[in-house]
Amino acid sequence: MADALLVTVGEAAARIGVSIDTIRRWDKKGLIKSDRMERNYRFFNIQEIERLNHKINGDGGENRYKILKRLKGTNYTSVELFAGAGGTALGFDNAGINHILLNELDKNACNTLRLNRPDWNIIEGDVKDLNLTNGMADVLQGGFPCQAFSYAGKSMGFSDTRGTLFFEFARCIKQVKPKIAIGENVRGLVQHDGGKTLKTMLNVLEELGYRVAYKVLRAQYLDVPQKRERLMIIAIRKDLDMPFLFPKEKDYTISLKEALVNCPESDGQKYPENKKRVMELIPEGGYWRDLPVKLQKEYMKASFYHTGGRTGMARRLSWDEPSLTLTCAPAQKQTERCHPSETRPLTVREYARLQTFPDQWRFAGSMTSQYKQIGNAVPVNLGYHIADAVVSMLDRKVDEESFVNAEPFVSFQEPLFAI
Repeated sequence: MADALLVTVGEAAARIGVSIDTIRRWDKKGLIKSDRMERNYRFFNIQEIERLNHKINGDGGENRYKILKRLKGTNYTSVELFAGAGGTALGFDNAGINHILLNELDKNACNTLRLNRPDWNIIEGDVKDLNLTNGMADVLQGGFPCQAFSYAGKSMGFSDTRGTLFFEFARCIKQVKPKIAIGENVRGLVQHDGGKTLKTMLNVLEELGYRVAYKVLRAQYLDVPQKRERLMIIAIRKDLDMPFLFPKEKDYTISLKEALVNCPESDGQKYPENKKRVMELIPEGGYWRDLPVKLQKEYMKASFYHTGGRTGMARRLSWDEPSLTLTCAPAQKQTERCHPSETRPLTVREYARLQTFPDQWRFAGSMTSQYKQIGNAVPVNLGYHIADAVVSMLDRKVDEESFVNAEPFVSFQEPLFAI
């Protein structure tokens, strides 16, 4: 970002003719990015602000929504653990990486993978029963289940049996000894137990003979029409000389309006009549505080008197912004995902669009299962950007326009576990 393009919030507001509060609201909502510089002042890229203003208040500008795909394949191979409905796997495939094996426990998710990619080697079953061989793939990737580390969960970490699945991930790394291992999780893992949980994991990877680095990726700046943050851990085998590369954030976001153009019709959840009457009163981009006070108290019950915004409750999405993070169901009271202009939850295909699954990607199982598979997935385009960085690392090519270099994590602890 060139210094000549950076301006203060006041300069930006005067230049494009909007209020300072408007630009601050865009920044708070994640529609633009600010840089903190001298005296902790925020500076903005004026071209980015002009582009957003044109998109919102002009003719809409260019529709940037697309499924990213590399035109030419590679010879690199991968093993994918905890594959789910295939968000990361399809992103890696679109980036030209060839899957040797995919493992997933959930029956419906496995059927989804088989339905769309009958040529993939899909091993259905518990990762604990998986035995792999040394050198079978260049890359081992796994989004080990994150419920144990999420702020929304119980946050029990290693005392939660789900947390031990990280150690199955590590065991598979020890068996395969890939050139690169990629771990993916919720951003809450960074702060869990004061950072001790993540540091323990990084130390385990170091013990296995890997240099490690990590970064929280913001999907809304990586061609995904959704505000979704994921922790990415990169482990590079210590005998290899290659840089740590992470995807570089773009200077634009993709709105719900762009993502849902010509979206195919599909099944979707329906509101009960009582809830529908409440949601009809919520304006675009609004939530429960936009209701009359009496109705707020009736709808929120005891939660009305609690502290905190609870901004996900009775929430209607906005056409001009990326979606809020999708969950396993669009009509959960705590994380409502109501259509911007119609009083209904988002449909299955709308969910898939916001996770950048192509319209041709079909989902097996009940409607409830399909929502869960999509909501749990890594967005396909985010998977593509991660895989694109992996390919450049393996190629030893550093493109400063597309990637950010990172410093490796340095362990200050004695070995904690024997894998």
